[in-house]
Amino acid sequence: MADQTDVPHPPSLEDMQRWTWVIGRAQQLMLEHGVEMAMKAAEAPPPAAFPNMMDSTALTRAATDFWSDSLKLWQRFVTPGEAGADPKDRRFAAPEWRQHPLYDLIRQTYLTIADHMLKSVDLLDGVDAAQKERLRFATRTVVEAMSPSNFVLTNPEVMKRTLETGGENLLKGLEHLLRDLRQGQLSHVRQGAFEVGRNLATTPGKVVKRTPLYELIQYAPTTDQVFETPLVIFPPWINRFYILDLNPEKSFIRWAVEQGLSVFMVSWKSADASMKDVIWDDYVAAQIDAIDTIGEALDVKSVHAIGYCVAGTTLAATLAVLAGRGEADKVRSATFFTAQVDFSHAGELKNFVDDEQLKLLEGLAPDGFFDGRYMAATFNLLRGRDLIWNYVVSNYLLGNDYPAFDLLHWNGDTTNLPAKWHRAYLTDLYRDNKLVVPNALTVLGVPLDLRDVTTPTYVQAGREDHIAPAESVWKITDHFDGPVRFVLAGSGHIAGVVNPPSTGKYQYWTNDRPVGSLDEFVAGATETKGSWWPDWIGWIEARGAEKVPAEGARVPGAGKLPAIEEAPGSYVRAS
Repeated sequence: MADQTDVPHPPSLEDMQRWTWVIGRAQQLMLEHGVEMAMKAAEAPPPAAFPNMMDSTALTRAATDFWSDSLKLWQRFVTPGEAGADPKDRRFAAPEWRQHPLYDLIRQTYLTIADHMLKSVDLLDGVDAAQKERLRFATRTVVEAMSPSNFVLTNPEVMKRTLETGGENLLKGLEHLLRDLRQGQLSHVRQGAFEVGRNLATTPGKVVKRTPLYELIQYAPTTDQVFETPLVIFPPWINRFYILDLNPEKSFIRWAVEQGLSVFMVSWKSADASMKDVIWDDYVAAQIDAIDTIGEALDVKSVHAIGYCVAGTTLAATLAVLAGRGEADKVRSATFFTAQVDFSHAGELKNFVDDEQLKLLEGLAPDGFFDGRYMAATFNLLRGRDLIWNYVVSNYLLGNDYPAFDLLHWNGDTTNLPAKWHRAYLTDLYRDNKLVVPNALTVLGVPLDLRDVTTPTYVQAGREDHIAPAESVWKITDHFDGPVRFVLAGSGHIAGVVNPPSTGKYQYWTNDRPVGSLDEFVAGATETKGSWWPDWIGWIEARGAEKVPAEGARVPGAGKLPAIEEAPGSYVRAS
């Protein structure tokens, strides 16, 4: 006897006869509609209210293509097995999407319509490139939302689970949904699975300085000798710093300490009403303050500095300020993790910086700071299929238990942003791209000119980065005047950075020949399997291999900076 939970049963002969008639009638309707559209497009001019939006030739071609693809779809339905699903599209991974004719039809119909909706954006004339990109992003967002995998009745896996459990999956999913609504954020991991200081951010160290904007953490050495030049890391204040200290196996911080570096980490305060007047100058001043504090505490003239994402953008401004003051030698080398200074090719985040979006932001920060959940939703929207709808199906429809995944916990551990700074960041950098215009911006009284930066620089970009596209990160090489080593890492904004050598994952590309573009770099690049971290530490050592004993001020709390509390500190725990 067949399993009563199989959903749905294969169609009977009577069903197939009915579907054959439906298919024939549908083909006739689409044929008539396609011919009608083509004739109208060829004969009638576009409405006067919409001149040049879409020429008749393009419309005719679009109608013909849609008609042709629709006919192919119905032909595949009556001759199944000719077309499989994209193996990378996890929405349709369940075998029913290919093996059952009805669900296969639903899937292929959706994909055909979605493909033509996206193609229609490219047919628009008289629309500037930026507006077209916003339309493309909006269309893709709608297309992803309307996927049949997102609805109970059109998802075979959900239907099967519903019958198997008697609807318990939907009740459990409702509990998940209501909890997320209460907290105002989509959950990705099980509550209580992770805790900062318990199983996240556990590298031993101490907070040795606290200001209203940041805490400075010094990590305990694990080698007898350490490099004379210490390392300070500036993480993005859009997220928590422990992305670089998730667990002992993934921790860049722990690995850097094991290489013999004296490592300091800046932990930014999540914004509150007391920070309503904080601007970009304050973050630049904080970076300089941290550099000066470390130099004085360890009695060294310079530090190595790392800036990740927006903190890397700020590090570029810091270098320009120091150069303008004649103090460039305070930073011996600068490393940029997926950071941008030229926003002309900044990717899909530019879709959020038009006048309407910026006006909308005005009402989201009545107390002078933006709730971090808004930023989390924005970043999730950039990868809506993976970070939104995948979890809607898993959490709400299938009622699955949440996974215990540290990276996803970090992704949902949001921080608030100072509203005044954030608006200026979006307008001055993302929208107006002023950082690369000499003297267009003044920070701490110094006009910024990136051409004054001669600090040796290591630039890491992620090949699949959707937040800071590799093409955009590459542009650092066009503006700095010092020696630059560019490394293209496999994967994206997070996994491309957090890729310890022990995992043996991904790869990176280097090219020591002079090149003028990212395409030229890639064309002549050498691929190396695994992590780029060893390449970076070799580059750091080449900037100065001098070692000193790991004692005295090199031990947290044993020098001029008294220990305030154990790492990871208080700011990283604050909401």
